[in-house]
Amino acid sequence: MGSMKENEFRFCIDRGGTFTDIYAEVPGQSEGYVMKLLSVDPSNYDDAPIEGIRRILEEFTGEEIPRSSKIPTDRIDWIRMGTTVATNALLERKGERIALCVTRGFRDLLQIGNQARPNIFDLTVSKPSNLYEEVIEVDERVELVLDKEKDSSSVEGISGELIRVAKPLDEEELKPLLQNLLDKGITCLAVVLMHSYTYPNHEILVEKLALGMGFKHISLSSSLTPMVRVVPRGLTASVDAYLTPVIKEYLSGFMSRFEGGAEKVNVLFMQSDGGLAPEHRFSGHKAVLSGPAGGVVGYSQTLFGLETSKPLIGFDMGGTSTDVSRYDGSYEQVLETQIAGAIIQAPQLDINTVAAGGGSRLKFQFGSFRVGPESVGAHPGPVCYRKGGELSVTDANLILGTVIPDYFPSIFGPNEDQPLDIEATRKEFKKLAVEINSYRKSQEAQDPSVEDMTVEEIALGFVNVANETMCRPIRQLTEMKGHETRNHALACFGGAGPQHACAIARSLGMTEVLIHRYCGILSAFGMGLADVVEEVQEPYSSVYDPDSAIEAFRREAFLSKQVKQKLKEQGFTDENIMTESYLNLRYEGTDTAIMVKKPNGGNWNDYIDEFVRLFQQEYGFKLQNRKILVCDVRVRGIGVTSILKPQELEPTLVNPVPEGSYNIYFVNGWQATPLFKLENLGYGHSLQGPAIIMNGNSTVIIEPECKAIITKYGNIKIEINSTPSTAKVSEKVADVVQLSIFNHRFMGIAEQMGRTLQRTSISTNIKERLDFSCALFGPDGGLVANAPHVPVHLGAMSSTVCWQLNFWGDNLNEGDVLVSNHPCAGGSHLPDITVITPVFDDGKLVFFVASRGHHAEIGGITPGSMPPFSKSIWEEGAAIKAFKLVERGIFQEKAIIQLLQSPCSNDHSAHKVPGTRRIQDNLSDLRAQVAANQRGITLIKELINQYGLTTVQSYMNYVQKNAEGAVREMLKAVAFRVEREKGSSVIEEEDYMDDGSVIHLKLSIDSNSGEATFNFEGTSPEVYGNWNAPEAVTAAAVIYCLRCLVDVDIPLNQGCLAPVSIHIPEGSFLSPSDKAAVVGGNVLTSQRVTDVILTAFQACACSQGCMNNLTFGDDTFGYYETIGGGCGAGPSWDGTSGVQCHMTNTRMTDPEIFEQRYPVLLHKFGIRENSGGAGYHRGGDGIVREIEFRQPVVVSILSERRVHAPRGLNGGKDGARGANYLIRKDKRRVYLGGKNTIEVDAGEVLQIFTPGGGGFGSPH
Repeated sequence: MGSMKENEFRFCIDRGGTFTDIYAEVPGQSEGYVMKLLSVDPSNYDDAPIEGIRRILEEFTGEEIPRSSKIPTDRIDWIRMGTTVATNALLERKGERIALCVTRGFRDLLQIGNQARPNIFDLTVSKPSNLYEEVIEVDERVELVLDKEKDSSSVEGISGELIRVAKPLDEEELKPLLQNLLDKGITCLAVVLMHSYTYPNHEILVEKLALGMGFKHISLSSSLTPMVRVVPRGLTASVDAYLTPVIKEYLSGFMSRFEGGAEKVNVLFMQSDGGLAPEHRFSGHKAVLSGPAGGVVGYSQTLFGLETSKPLIGFDMGGTSTDVSRYDGSYEQVLETQIAGAIIQAPQLDINTVAAGGGSRLKFQFGSFRVGPESVGAHPGPVCYRKGGELSVTDANLILGTVIPDYFPSIFGPNEDQPLDIEATRKEFKKLAVEINSYRKSQEAQDPSVEDMTVEEIALGFVNVANETMCRPIRQLTEMKGHETRNHALACFGGAGPQHACAIARSLGMTEVLIHRYCGILSAFGMGLADVVEEVQEPYSSVYDPDSAIEAFRREAFLSKQVKQKLKEQGFTDENIMTESYLNLRYEGTDTAIMVKKPNGGNWNDYIDEFVRLFQQEYGFKLQNRKILVCDVRVRGIGVTSILKPQELEPTLVNPVPEGSYNIYFVNGWQATPLFKLENLGYGHSLQGPAIIMNGNSTVIIEPECKAIITKYGNIKIEINSTPSTAKVSEKVADVVQLSIFNHRFMGIAEQMGRTLQRTSISTNIKERLDFSCALFGPDGGLVANAPHVPVHLGAMSSTVCWQLNFWGDNLNEGDVLVSNHPCAGGSHLPDITVITPVFDDGKLVFFVASRGHHAEIGGITPGSMPPFSKSIWEEGAAIKAFKLVERGIFQEKAIIQLLQSPCSNDHSAHKVPGTRRIQDNLSDLRAQVAANQRGITLIKELINQYGLTTVQSYMNYVQKNAEGAVREMLKAVAFRVEREKGSSVIEEEDYMDDGSVIHLKLSIDSNSGEATFNFEGTSPEVYGNWNAPEAVTAAAVIYCLRCLVDVDIPLNQGCLAPVSIHIPEGSFLSPSDKAAVVGGNVLTSQRVTDVILTAFQACACSQGCMNNLTFGDDTFGYYETIGGGCGAGPSWDGTSGVQCHMTNTRMTDPEIFEQRYPVLLHKFGIRENSGGAGYHRGGDGIVREIEFRQPVVVSILSERRVHAPRGLNGGKDGARGANYLIRKDKRRVYLGGKNTIEVDAGEVLQIFTPGGGGFGSPH
């Protein structure tokens, strides 16, 4: 492989969504030949890659090859190709018709997934559609064996775990189900059975039976990704079954176009992991990142080490999206990713896609510039494409002169022969300028004297906002893994990237940009640099110690032999084959495994050292005295091709000569800018900015104060010398461009705090269920930005910060960190602990940062700290009003342990309050919250250093005013609608808790000022139970509902509540005393308040109105989950089934992990059919969850809507009420009510039926 054949052609092809790029090595030519074709052009050719090969062979051999004839193969050495066939089929949902075959009780497993909804503020809860049409349930069951249950029926699975076949697969029962699918025309099957990762026998039996009956393609989850976690494994199998037939059909058509077919031509295809595979090994689940992977290989193999020693950030900006990746000497891979709503579990390059590209739509909304996420698409495309499109980033670049019509193909207009239409673009920008300038002089902006913005200033503003949109994921990609963004070089490619490269690098603090000479077709070029890869993996579950290491190494040797054999079958010899071995390791009790590459020493201890090093790098800490577990053994075999080699150029002695000069609009106005063609520049040429380099179809913009150097490999290196831009600030008015940029920056700080907290925490609740929130506050405690994590925390933390500010007054110092969880101090319930850090600048308090996380254990009368029957706050655990967790930089460990382990009751009676049962977990998570806040402080200080304190604080106020304006506009529109329909803008609404307590709301909206009063007078008094809700919870419900109703991506901040006044009668159960029990208020009452507000606005029917809190455990462990249900239907949508609703969005533990880690069997996890209310639009259905306990435990259930059903709206019917049952050993079925704690024996089964959502509109 890889030997040079002088008289033969080589083709590297990237078949993209819009264009097909081809790089060809032509015999007798030192330079490669580049061609670009439309990927779809049916009037001229059937297939772009074939057409490109045909044209190039015809041109350089001089022999005519008619389109109808086959391509001669005698002059082709090889073809390397990446294709978006799979990605497009997934995006457009145009794959094969498939069915899902799953263990009985789990038919809805993939539809429910992890229960989380994609966008927490989308009332329609839009989820991607299922890939499968039909589901068949197989009557079979494999169980993991607990240590004490070992007997003669136990069998060792592949992973080393003991299993028992509780129910053998019933083939006779399966046959008619499979036949029924064939009768419907479905011939492809995805198979996922419980625990098949360790015991695949049943899946193999299904495959054998189905193939024998005539199915043409079967994807087994156990052979595609033999890893624990049934949901991602099942989704991967679905993706593979859905896409592989489409790919096979395309490949078979492609190969048939060559003389002699597949036998006569050497073709390899790029996989998502950056390796090549022959046609027969190229399958759906490994193909979705085929094109982008070529780009990563392209920049990493040609720039890293040759052009720079810095790690690289790959920046591939296309028409609709931008791909961001990182390379530091080895490919960064992930084992799980989500593409087009489908989760795929397979090794793939870590490529993050942002919905911002040349085609991103521009709009001015609520006083700020917005770019994307919607794209104008290829049809009609940007305004300048002459198809009646909308303004996009490409139009803005055209106005600024960075897109040059003279160098853009003239393919527009009815006859496809006209250039870009700059006049139409200018006309649309002028219309937008009128709107923007009138807003800036309006009452909202309050500055009639402000000068009008020109069209160019507006276009530059949009480009700056687009750049910031793309900087955000780059910061996340690097800093989330513990790397400094500024220490990287930016490797820029793709059609639009080089226009933005200097600005983006400057924003990120980078000093170096690298642009490959083939940047416009780098994904194609990368195909020729990639190696052939074969991977095998198998599960192995054990504590990692010298004994298990021997077994792991034995498996590794066996797998290495397998991959070497596969590569030898493809023509590789031993000297061209390399192998990489990995162990997938994790700490006991955590869910974050790391795929650890075999260290140089390679003995068992070296793996531990490397794992600990990687864990500390990524998560910032070590776990002492914690066992390390091995989960999987993986071997990657690499057939080294060494095909394309970078060519060194001779130094150039003549000076560069420009082709001409063009005007470009930069920050300081129009500047005459010389234009050079890359092919006329040579090694050693240096160009001072501003300058333009035309590189094929890509325009490279060298901004002022930057310098471009042509390297010895013919690439462009740009040195960035200027500092990031600053913003001018006016006392009265916000710059509409900077407003958008600061919105991004503030939100980015809150998001990065969240990522730091998730990384550095150890508890399941925070790290995996994501039950936390992070936010940024002004010096007055007003919310500036709240990353949208858990809705019930939204806005609520502001009350906590304000309370602490009043309590501590001037007694706050640099290095102090505060902790609080008491409801009367702005808390929600005791498990939610808030950690607050004041931010100082030159001794002055300028901001606060805070993080709130749900601690699984905080003390109280039941394990898990969610007691169903608590009547006073002291029964719920440790309650802290105000305490300095860190004082002047010193962590007060002794004192916080005392507060958490030995809390004293508030009423000073003889109550002995049980303290936390997991103090080490509490301390670890508190430290993680401190670290998250510290990350926020670092980022705020960077912002202050860049822009100055006055500017940053001014924009803090401006973003709040901006959100206020958006909420006022929404309230005016609602008031207008309500007045038109009811003759009054006062609405009254009420609903009941299951004990009969009423929540009464009188909502008054002023249509002139856009202000609203939420008056809860008439709400029942404090209850002798635990569903009292602190005032902060109601405030969170109000802010959540307002944000949903605005339906625009405004930042969540104090401005949302500025036009709103909330009146809650003191002593009601929405404003209880400081002695009241509140644990259920946060998780139950919050949902009811939300239902009342949304029905008052007539926004949607009631959702399940509950979080269905389940805890169980004993003295050795505890488990907590919240269970989804049905969403309420709305005026134009059906409610979504089996999902988390409104005030929570936490994840559900995967069924296999659930059974692996806890003494349980999950018999059923599915949609509760027909539990949604009937209506013109139906309510969503609830969930059924059936759990058998395998040892005695204490179970607590805290739920609502077991008495009062979720109500329908406008004639829609109510959703079904929920129900909780326990099936005793003697088969008695006992109703548990909505709230209960019960001691359960081994073999007893808990059944939970969650409520459905209400219907909307009369069913008839």
